[in-house]
Amino acid sequence: MNINAPFAAQAYAAARPATEAKPNSNSASDSLSQTVTDFVTTLKDSEKIATNAMTGTADPHSLVQALAQTELAVETAVTVRNKVVEAYQEILRMPV
Repeated sequence: MNINAPFAAQAYAAARPATEAKPNSNSASDSLSQTVTDFVTTLKDSEKIATNAMTGTADPHSLVQALAQTELAVETAVTVRNKVVEAYQEILRMPV
């Protein structure tokens, strides 16, 4: 197989749009901020539903659903935190 420079340049030019960032894509900080906002919203909504269930104004099905969503959100946050701590510890173990 003969690979010459013009062919390689053409292949690179054809593949380049697939690797470019989208102009309207969110940055990592925007994405993280949105994730934290969604987490807090989930917790607040679940707390409101739990309060309503205690006063008798919410049905048990919505309470169970809210508790399941909260449990999933907290487990996800704990898993992400554990991965970040694990990565930090791995960096600390690297020789300088």
